[in-house]
Amino acid sequence: MMNFALSEEQTQLQELARKFAKEEIIPKAAHHDETGEYPREIAKKAWEVGLMNTHIPQEYGGLGLGVLEGCIITEELAYGCTGIATAMEANTLAAAPVIVAGNDEQKKEFLGRLSSEARFAAYCVTEPGAGSDVSGIRTQAKKLGSDYVITGSKMWITNGSVADWYFVLAYTDPSQKHKGMSGFIVPADTPGITVGKKEWNMGQRSSDTRGISFDEVKIPEKYRLGREGEGFKIAMSAFDHTRPAVAAGAVGLSRRAMDEAIQYAKTRKTFGQPIANYQAISFMIADMARDIEAARLLVHKAAWTIDQGQRNTKLAAMAKVFAADTAMRITTDAVQVFGGYGYSKEYPVEKLMRDAKIYQIYEGTSQIQRLIISRELFD
Repeated sequence: MMNFALSEEQTQLQELARKFAKEEIIPKAAHHDETGEYPREIAKKAWEVGLMNTHIPQEYGGLGLGVLEGCIITEELAYGCTGIATAMEANTLAAAPVIVAGNDEQKKEFLGRLSSEARFAAYCVTEPGAGSDVSGIRTQAKKLGSDYVITGSKMWITNGSVADWYFVLAYTDPSQKHKGMSGFIVPADTPGITVGKKEWNMGQRSSDTRGISFDEVKIPEKYRLGREGEGFKIAMSAFDHTRPAVAAGAVGLSRRAMDEAIQYAKTRKTFGQPIANYQAISFMIADMARDIEAARLLVHKAAWTIDQGQRNTKLAAMAKVFAADTAMRITTDAVQVFGGYGYSKEYPVEKLMRDAKIYQIYEGTSQIQRLIISRELFD
């Protein structure tokens, strides 16, 4: 028997996150978008009420919740502001490799840091010349006695300047291509790390995005995750856990855009009646509702599947690409419903449209998701 209802605990989490978004995020979203100020105080409050690091196992100080619960929370936070939600969600991506491949000592130290205080972490894989093509990275980690020395540059790193530690992917044996990559945990206060300027992005501006340079950064061997050569597998396996949550953020954004469009269509009048009465508008909004529902179902199935201990790579890619493309289409249509007002910063749909675009790019572009899906089908 199938049951699409949320459990009592899941419903409580949803209500908590929805209340938090309404009271703490929405009133401050425009300010953070305009100034680019990092939402540290908002994130701290979210940490205090249990809306951050929910995926960390209980034995390391977390709530030990599943990916599905994380998606339920993320959708509600993203409804408030995806930039602020992304700033908090970055911890999930950074911690995922540690949860997947870390030993007990590594988990106690680095997951424990996130659980004991309102701290942040960052996932350092993308480079100036290597985005979707991860094999194109140039960062290297050379073994020196019982240490590794990391040299290279990363780009577009969320939480770059606020992170307490980084997950870093680097080549330990370039001749082996992706099988020569290894993953490392690098404390942010290690000598040799330089944090670049804040990138002023099209949208999600409150998210702290920067370049990170590693100049002969020495770390002990104990900070390597898994064995040498397992880094690529670890980095990619993390996405099976995090892509459903990213897709959930796109669903929350889409839902917000639809709600704004509905409210405007009910109050804006032309030729003596609300524009909601016109089929051209009502059908556009009906399509929004249809696609939001479909995207959420994909998100929940991808999350539920990995929570059951089953491989969800194809489903996670499907959820990510569908939710991302849906968010871009819905926010564009919401601007259209608002007409000229939608193009103005005085109305929220302008920001929502800018915020939506990155969902088709980060954590794997929409084109990469289609590549993953096709490979899964043909394999």
